[in-house]
Amino acid sequence: MSRARIVWYDGAKKLPKHDLMLHAVPGVGNVGKLVTDSLVNTHDSNLVARILHPDLPPHATLNENGILTPPSLDIHAVSLPSGSNILTLSSNFQPLTPAGQYEVASSLLECCKEAKIGRLLILAGLSAEPGDEAVHVVCASEDDVKDITDIGVEVSKEHPAAGIIGMTGMVSSLAPTFNQSSACIIAETVGTSADSVAADRMVTFLKDSFKLDLGLELNNTKETADKLKAFFDLDEIAEMPIDFDVSEQDAGFYA
Repeated sequence: MSRARIVWYDGAKKLPKHDLMLHAVPGVGNVGKLVTDSLVNTHDSNLVARILHPDLPPHATLNENGILTPPSLDIHAVSLPSGSNILTLSSNFQPLTPAGQYEVASSLLECCKEAKIGRLLILAGLSAEPGDEAVHVVCASEDDVKDITDIGVEVSKEHPAAGIIGMTGMVSSLAPTFNQSSACIIAETVGTSADSVAADRMVTFLKDSFKLDLGLELNNTKETADKLKAFFDLDEIAEMPIDFDVSEQDAGFYA
């Protein structure tokens, strides 16, 4: 039995049907997280649900209204300037055990399946050398490869060479087992705690390749990056290691 628990807000009992959800958790450069956090901070948004799990770091934090909140993965409904609406999932933490990550990923994907989410885009960063600025798209099923290729987006067969671990890897790879259309978008980054330049590059890539205008500018992601750096600089628990052995080679690909 899964230990994940979902708390619903604003009268919701399940995820509202949307064409798109963007998913991001802390990782290399926090690239994807900067995008999802900036969306929530910049545009009209409301909290739909929180996913709780005992393997999240035991650290409650004060929100912007000074209310103490438990560690969680938060799902927001966001209204874009274009008039379209999307869902985002983001968090300052992810479960510290493989079992916890599997359970949270499965609970999220079950919710997406029930709500018939059109496509799930998992956003992440890939550790790279200075000057490397590629954005890679990875799929977990042949059907997803065809769908993404049909809209003119190239799907990588080589990157990331070491694979993807953590919540990003679990959600991306498990999605087809829940019949959930998905793709993992990975931007190369030098791996600073909050790489707003790589996040801006991802925003541009999504607009050019997926025709998804998020209505974000570099100033939006930079402001979010400054807040995120302050959080991680003051908060060692946010960077607690996952409770399994990761080789030095693989650690650089923690998306």
